Amino acid sequence: MNKKIYGICGPTASGKTALAVEISAIIGGEVISCDSMQVYKGMDILSAKPSEEEKKGIVHHMMSVIDPIEKFSASAFREYAEPIISDIRNRGRIPILCGGTGLYIDSLTRGMRFSEKADEDLRNTLKAISEEAGGPERLHKELMEIDPESALKYPANDVRRVIRSIEIFRLTGLTRKQQEEADKNTPDRYQTKLFALDWNREVLYQRIDRRVDEMVANGLISEVSNLIKTGEENHPTALQAIGYKEIARALRGECAMSDAIVRTKTASRNYAKRQLTWFRRDERVEWIKPENKTIESIANEIADRIRLMEEEK
Repeated sequence: MNKKIYGICGPTASGKTALAVEISAIIGGEVISCDSMQVYKGMDILSAKPSEEEKKGIVHHMMSVIDPIEKFSASAFREYAEPIISDIRNRGRIPILCGGTGLYIDSLTRGMRFSEKADEDLRNTLKAISEEAGGPERLHKELMEIDPESALKYPANDVRRVIRSIEIFRLTGLTRKQQEEADKNTPDRYQTKLFALDWNREVLYQRIDRRVDEMVANGLISEVSNLIKTGEENHPTALQAIGYKEIARALRGECAMSDAIVRTKTASRNYAKRQLTWFRRDERVEWIKPENKTIESIANEIADRIRLMEEEK
């Protein structure tokens, strides 16, 4: 099977979906969403899923595939997406990754080994310890004994990363850094080329603000309200979606809705900064300045590049 794969990545509100759709229409592609929130049902506005009109008839995969009560991970994403890629290629079409969750893109394309798949019981045990009095300090002491470098990097109150580091050691016998080094030395699963739109920072922030305003106009508040009504304990992942906590606070009367919307914009900007940091260090990403260009012209430019790469042996 052809092991080449292409993708549109980058920060939120940068225009990834529109660009991926245009490219797919030109080269006969299908889009695979690489977004940790778009996999969930019932979170269409929170995760900014494209409408059918925005998809323009292009097939999109890995959207609304699981319920919010289900757990999902980068390793699960790989298991779901790899057969889809094979099917797309077998039908003579080209898979186009599209999304801003860098870990999902790496999980699919890099040679990551995913020790987190191994033992749910272990994770639950460690989490239970963390919830006991003095539990975080107890776990941090264990981490200091088995992986001092991680213990110095992650304080006791960073429970999630402390637990993750202990998991890695117990399951693999490697420190976190040793596992990361081993992953780097594992061959990539695909020959990958990624493209991203490199907006001026202030322009990107303006796009983010408009995106949030559009989400509110399209029913964000109602969507959050409906999720709350079904019981927040039933869908912990939704709590991590930018906009959920902010709007939920306003719905509970803890702040004004206008303040919640401003906080959602701020959180989205901060997330965009983290995304930019992630993708800037990925040597596979080619950054394209979109100012004074149309989406159609950029799509044609990238489509020409993909055609050439497809022809290479």
